[in-house]
Amino acid sequence: MQGKAICQRLAERAQLPRAEGRIEAIDLARGIAIALMIVSHAVSGLYGIRQLPDWGLVPIHLLTKFSSSLFIVVFGIALAVAFLPRVGDADWPRRRLKLMLRGLEVLFWYKVLTVVEMLPLHASEDILDALLYQRFPIWVEILGFYAIALLWLPWVLPLWQRLPLWTRLLLPVVIALVASWLERHVTFWGIEPLKAILVEDAEHYTWGQLSRLPLVMVGLLIGEALLRGYWTPQRRRLVLAIAGAGGLLLLAFFVLALVAAEGTTHDALVAVARNVGKHPPELAFMLFSLGGALVILALCLQGGSAAARWLKPLTLIGGDALKAFVFHIVVIFGVFRYLLEAWQVYPYPQVLGIGVALVLATAGWIALTRWFKEQRT
Repeated sequence: MQGKAICQRLAERAQLPRAEGRIEAIDLARGIAIALMIVSHAVSGLYGIRQLPDWGLVPIHLLTKFSSSLFIVVFGIALAVAFLPRVGDADWPRRRLKLMLRGLEVLFWYKVLTVVEMLPLHASEDILDALLYQRFPIWVEILGFYAIALLWLPWVLPLWQRLPLWTRLLLPVVIALVASWLERHVTFWGIEPLKAILVEDAEHYTWGQLSRLPLVMVGLLIGEALLRGYWTPQRRRLVLAIAGAGGLLLLAFFVLALVAAEGTTHDALVAVARNVGKHPPELAFMLFSLGGALVILALCLQGGSAAARWLKPLTLIGGDALKAFVFHIVVIFGVFRYLLEAWQVYPYPQVLGIGVALVLATAGWIALTRWFKEQRT
């Protein structure tokens, strides 16, 4: 009887509470990630990273390197908050199907936007190769990561929930090391696209399922912590822990830059701004990107609903990420690069202004489509 009671208490402790409402700070964090991505895509898509002046690289373009890690971590948080507490419920198969259908929707838009991105830049046969996974686009490739992830992650969420806490804490590190080893030592039967999709390849600009999975897992862990503590007095402690972890990662980046002795700290920052170590992921880049992402996330959680209201355009973008992604890619590559032939036509300050204006235009587009939808109902 005593053993049964202990097991019951452990099961109750392991059961995640349901969210007490929408955490608008998550939408804000996602919106900041997308806004940084929009600015980065506008600059690289209309001007080019190699042509950037020093002040454009550091600090402006450098700050956009927080976006990808923040985007993926928030993806994991959203999975944890919205779906983990419902694993095992009677309607879990329906929710799992919903996630997979979302993955197919993202996959559809990934292929459409691949054409939009490559149309001004590549021949028809190159576009066809990209559609058939023989090569990969650059600016829209992150959608390919999410599409595939949404097709298989719903099947492993129940397993993740059953794992002991120490295992869940250790797994991100283990998988990061395994993915790095596989990328360096395994050829995947000579099939480069398969390797690129799973662990990334130096010849292709991709987001590997295994190499970026640790970021998703970090998001799952943070999401679980938010479910247990966001609506309690422990929230401030949780925010400080996330900010502290981000600060330690950033400190580790600067220590690594000093120890490497291959140049100054400024050289290390320039290297990150130029995407050195982004694909496949390397330690220095990931320390900087994830560290900054966690600091931004902590600030959003600290600001809560008030910050989400004050920064409403960013919250709007974060609340409808796919629509925001589709809109800004169509504008940059469909309108500016294809219709206006605006590659390196504008000076850098003007391109930077276009990027900032596009963030606001994206928020306006989302607000307008929501208003139309409300009028029809």
